[in-house]
Amino acid sequence: MAKAKSVFFCQNCGFESSKWMGQCPGCKEWNTFAEEPKLIPKKTGAGSARREAAQPLALSQIEMGTTTRMTTGIGELDRVLGGGIVQGSLVLVGGDPGIGKSTLLLQVCRNLSQAGKRILYISGEESLQQIRMRAERMGEFTEQLRILCETNLEDIREAITKMAPEIVIIDSIQTMYNENVTSAPGSVSQVRESTGVLLQIAKGMNISIFIVGHVTKEGVVAGPRVLEHMVDTVLYFEGDRHAAYRVLRGVKNRFGSTNEIGVFEMRESGLTEVPNPSEYMLEGKPEGASGSVVACTMEGTRPVLLEVQALVCKTNLAFPRRTAAGTDLNRVNLLMAVLEKRAGLGLSSCDAYVNIAGGIRMNEPALDLGIILAIASSMKDQPIDEKTIAFGEVGLSGEVRSVSMAEQRVREAKRLGFDTVILPEACRRQAAQVEGIQLVGVKNVREAIRAIL
Repeated sequence: MAKAKSVFFCQNCGFESSKWMGQCPGCKEWNTFAEEPKLIPKKTGAGSARREAAQPLALSQIEMGTTTRMTTGIGELDRVLGGGIVQGSLVLVGGDPGIGKSTLLLQVCRNLSQAGKRILYISGEESLQQIRMRAERMGEFTEQLRILCETNLEDIREAITKMAPEIVIIDSIQTMYNENVTSAPGSVSQVRESTGVLLQIAKGMNISIFIVGHVTKEGVVAGPRVLEHMVDTVLYFEGDRHAAYRVLRGVKNRFGSTNEIGVFEMRESGLTEVPNPSEYMLEGKPEGASGSVVACTMEGTRPVLLEVQALVCKTNLAFPRRTAAGTDLNRVNLLMAVLEKRAGLGLSSCDAYVNIAGGIRMNEPALDLGIILAIASSMKDQPIDEKTIAFGEVGLSGEVRSVSMAEQRVREAKRLGFDTVILPEACRRQAAQVEGIQLVGVKNVREAIRAIL
């Protein structure tokens, strides 16, 4: 038998402590510690049975199998996963309530069931009737999809062993409970131990398992941080649930890149792919308005054109207000300091508001030049030509530094009908292979501002 020891866990981030604390040192939240039993196994005796230890092998002795991927029928999801679902993988899908996690996974179940794959959808939050009501809006499902409403992991293990499916959906991990852990479902101990059981099932039976995880108000998966270390892939749904568009971003992926994103539109029949997010980002762009410029960023191998908006106005406050939506506020403050010092713009007595249109969040350094030009345009109240885009990293000396994949960015701008590109001088030679578009190379922010204003 194991000895029980009482420990305290933060219910928000999973920080562990031997005593109760008012404020969590990890997430700085107050009154989130709860007492839970922690099982400490006894040391194994000399006479007890023990399995044979594994022997270390050289790399040349390890046999390489063929890693087959299973396409989901949703191109944007396959892109984020790295080409499809890897057999035996454990995937965690997180996001705000109502963002579309269950809808996306049910669409995956529909596509894979129509392809002849055996699917088991396990729900701990919805009844069978609720799942069917949601499924009827999405189309036809085959008999290959089976639905189970259960929260006991031992019963779930038995059902998986009996059915032997190829894909398992767990919705959600916070509702599952392990009988060996005495704490309540959704607690840190239950989430950690339940994920460990599912990990054993995925690797032992070579079954791909998708886990839906709740998120905290900071937007991270609720429960212990070790949860993200245990799984193979972590996907986050971003965006406002009241808006039509969603962004699926890979935070961790052992089988592919973490720089790819998938863009979806929420409709009555479910989530629809947006194959060209640049056109969506530029919809409704104002004509002849100051403080608006199109910038180009890279998400993995995909160039994305988006609109950067800035509003600069005089203030009577002692401390001017600075706000950023869709990008880092500290980066905006840094770029404004560069403008004031290197370009001579008096921004210290002005409020400044910067926004990335479309509800998407971008932090790539190539966005710096777009933010600089949008702020300068709003400050001088002079509009920028609608057929002009800009990209480049800005340093503290006011220099415009080179960025990667300049040729792909310019080709995307030409494809969408832009005439002029403001880019770093160091990238001009690389992008010169693209014909039919004017390239304006700049070395510092003064040259960039003079080129368009």
